[in-house]
Amino acid sequence: MAGTAGTPGTPRVLRAMNDRAALDLLLEHGPLSRTRIGKLTGLSKPTASQLLARLEAAGLVRLTGTSEGRPGPNAQLYAIDPTAAHAAGLDVTPRRIRAAVADITGRTVGEYRLPTPGRRPARPVVQQVTDALDGAVKAAGLARSDVHRLVIGTPGAFDPGTGRLRYASHLPGWHSPTLLDELAAALPMPVEYENDVNLAAVAEQRLGAARGHEDFVLLWNQEGLGAALVLGGRLHRGWTGGAGEVGFLPVPGTPLVRQVTKANSGGYQELAGSQAVPALARELGIEGVPPGPYAEAAATLLARAADHAGGPHRELLRTYATRLATGLASLVSVLDPELVVLSGSALTAGGEVLRALVQAELEELAAARPRLVVGDVRDRPVLRGALESALAATRDEVFDTSR
Repeated sequence: MAGTAGTPGTPRVLRAMNDRAALDLLLEHGPLSRTRIGKLTGLSKPTASQLLARLEAAGLVRLTGTSEGRPGPNAQLYAIDPTAAHAAGLDVTPRRIRAAVADITGRTVGEYRLPTPGRRPARPVVQQVTDALDGAVKAAGLARSDVHRLVIGTPGAFDPGTGRLRYASHLPGWHSPTLLDELAAALPMPVEYENDVNLAAVAEQRLGAARGHEDFVLLWNQEGLGAALVLGGRLHRGWTGGAGEVGFLPVPGTPLVRQVTKANSGGYQELAGSQAVPALARELGIEGVPPGPYAEAAATLLARAADHAGGPHRELLRTYATRLATGLASLVSVLDPELVVLSGSALTAGGEVLRALVQAELEELAAARPRLVVGDVRDRPVLRGALESALAATRDEVFDTSR
């Protein structure tokens, strides 16, 4: 019967489950012998041999050499074939688009950075996206058609009902109601869109400080202040994708910001966003406040302050920690998360010193007592999260041998 091929418990489905288990082990551990795969999966030697032969014929694994340094004959080693599929990620900000391509093992094989300065895009967004992707694809020695899936991270979120980008009025050119259709027509692979802070949380959950945690909040401060909410192991995006847009949160200590989407700001952003740090440093009489973008200036000032034992630098950290904890108290009071991860350059720059001050303040302001940690993924976390998301979906499809 045609409909029985995918029925649970049938030989084809059981083989596919064993195949996926072996592929996941090879991803985690690297090259393994047939004997080792058999032991880790609980399969007999003949079954493990059949499995590897099947995966090799499908182009998913390949021989990489033999084991050495052990008594007895050397064993052949198998590994994931990195050319089985490729996935790509884009990290979009008003000033640039970063693109990267990874092979199926997760190794980045091509990167590209496309500057996008100015209030009005010099070229249409669709061309910006394809140019950035093509730059990374070319660096990888591939063609655009070789990319199995693409995940694009942007500020804000695309409303699932209207297809419009919301909560990101500062991203020029991305607000056309037909943009997603235009991108779908221009790109040959499936494309997913995700909030940039959510992707930073994906990176921390799979690679960093939130590994093993099912419920956590990631607080992000770089170009803007935002949060990602992971509940029961899954991202919570909300009805319109705006869950976590905490920069718009009204908080004590700042005047109410009305029509927040037009202002592209809110109370918490005004109180604790990157732009607040240089202003606070000047109020405290700290000299040498760096010019340039707020995110870079804030990171520099907080890193300097963390290296000083006292004086105005320590007051800068204490005051800023109170401001951060003021908004966090609302989040943890509602969500009661197990963990809060501090991420983005303006928070990671303060390191353990800033983290400890925020933790102490939060324990005074909120009944819930989550543990605060500084994020581990500090090198391009949004881009790495985009790649992780694209790779997860790609592996689910390419590693499914039941079809």
